Amino acid sequence: MTTENTDISCAKRTIDKEVEALRSMEKELDNSLSEALDLMQNAKGRVIVTGMGKSGHIARKIAATLASTGTPSFFVHPGEASHGDLGMLTENDVVLAISNGGESRELSDIILYCKRYGIPLIAMTKNPTSSLGKAGDILLKLPDNGEACPLGLAPTSSTTATLVLGDVIAVCLMERKGFSQVDYKKRHPGGKLGAILQKVSDLMHTGDEIPLVVEEASMQEALLTMTSKMLGCVGIVNDKGELIGIITDGDLRRCMSSDILTRKASSVMTQNPKVIAPDVLAAEALNTMNNTGKGITQLFVVQDKKPIGIIHIHDCLRVGVA
Repeated sequence: MTTENTDISCAKRTIDKEVEALRSMEKELDNSLSEALDLMQNAKGRVIVTGMGKSGHIARKIAATLASTGTPSFFVHPGEASHGDLGMLTENDVVLAISNGGESRELSDIILYCKRYGIPLIAMTKNPTSSLGKAGDILLKLPDNGEACPLGLAPTSSTTATLVLGDVIAVCLMERKGFSQVDYKKRHPGGKLGAILQKVSDLMHTGDEIPLVVEEASMQEALLTMTSKMLGCVGIVNDKGELIGIITDGDLRRCMSSDILTRKASSVMTQNPKVIAPDVLAAEALNTMNNTGKGITQLFVVQDKKPIGIIHIHDCLRVGVA
């Protein structure tokens, strides 16, 4: 057998072993999950997640996921807890303690602190009869199917199962709370996620920045407005303030003549221009501009047919919407 085939065989065994652990955990799900979710959802304080070693690494990720999806949460290192960080815990909090075997000595001080001050303790472990398993007010059982590691020692299947159970908790809480895209965006203002969740109303130019003239205006006035606003177009509105047309650089090139400055803007405009609503995602606005077949670079933002803003393709690209 070649090295490549050996590697593929090893990869498949590892994946199968980890999937087996997840299926086992799925079958063992019971009402304890709902009880734990009730505690976390109704907590007046925060969900404190803790764990040692590899469980600690997973605990950090679970805390971060909870915090970013609407459940205030942070990670407390059990070693640091014994040297003052226990003060971070309050009687309004809920503690989620993670230990695959349930006998991490470093967790003992946190467990005792929870018992002393009546702080609800959720134990996540494969061993219900362990110190952690017995101490927990609620037990979330991890599968006991062994590790994918060929030595049966390195945390592999167990950490995967722990990570997935943490995701289960976060997703269930999101659904319980009706956590929306708007809520998510508030917690992810930066990076690609923040850009994807930007709305047209977040990026559009408003007020005096909107290039507009009335339909009776001359092309001289339209050109002056178009030049001063520097967005490559001017919108035409009727006496009701409704957008009825647009003049772009392309329209100027098509209609260029010696008498263009004496003409009315309404005679040069393109009627019924593409528009967009303010609550649409900026990514959709960019898609509209890119796929009209005319290569437009701006869209007027309208509400009840009246322009309330304008968004340029550069506004989308500037914040990373692509």
